[in-house]
Amino acid sequence: MKTLTILSLLFLTFTATINAQNKKKQDQDAIKNMCGCYEVTFNFAETFNYSQDSLYKPSETKVDKGLEWAQLVEDSDSKISIQHLLQVGSPESPYIVKHWRQDWLFENTDFYMYNGDNKWTYVSKPKKEVKNQWTQKVYQVDDSPRYEGSATWVHVDGKSFWENITTAPLPRREYTKRSDYNITLRGNRHQTTDTGWVHDQDNEKVLREDGKEDVILAKEKGYNTYVKVDDSKCQAAQDWWKANSAKWVKVRTKWESVFARHQDLALQAKVDNKVLYKYLFDDENYSTSDQINPLIESFIIK
Repeated sequence: MKTLTILSLLFLTFTATINAQNKKKQDQDAIKNMCGCYEVTFNFAETFNYSQDSLYKPSETKVDKGLEWAQLVEDSDSKISIQHLLQVGSPESPYIVKHWRQDWLFENTDFYMYNGDNKWTYVSKPKKEVKNQWTQKVYQVDDSPRYEGSATWVHVDGKSFWENITTAPLPRREYTKRSDYNITLRGNRHQTTDTGWVHDQDNEKVLREDGKEDVILAKEKGYNTYVKVDDSKCQAAQDWWKANSAKWVKVRTKWESVFARHQDLALQAKVDNKVLYKYLFDDENYSTSDQINPLIESFIIK
């Protein structure tokens, strides 16, 4: 009887291990399904207004389209990195824009949580809190941090989705136009579809000030669809990445050394009246680690 009990426990342990491995493989496949060439439609609309200011003006509804290449940059057992590139202009002579990057880390415990005004608070979470979860870390075009959050991928009824709520900077379409709020509380849902994937958002526009309760000015709906097309349509973006990827390895390596300090991070918006990405997009003067590393350090507030 004792032998049977031990065998039963071993069988249950083995089964649980196999199921966990299969689940992780499903997670990895869902994440990597976001790679490829996509026709993207960006849709944003302010839905509810809570401002006490009678002169408050809601943001205009925004609908935009583009062609985007999502390049697999790193693929290991516990990390998947995807670089997004916009391909704009005429198909005969397109222009490539280095866009956002997303890293997916399995059971990650180190977080940089956005706290408004270009500041991120370092948070270390216990392992049990992130068990079987994936952290999505989203980066700016210059590979500086943007936002991140952890959650479990769900696979049910033929659907795969991941959803999380986290703090983030203002979106690019807003920060040059608005200064009445300083945090976007992002409700992110990534879901695979038969034609590609969807980034579904339920966001809140939040004003955060020291010593005061957060104030919600408005809510916003975002619905971005990524429809898969033949990879050949994004050939120009693929070629650009092959020619430029080595430089961005150096940029990512420097940022990784900054994040490894495991301390709160505050960044200058500009140095000598110039934003970081404009320096880094200058391939002639910023192509080596000796040029890139001190530049990034100059934006870090000590």
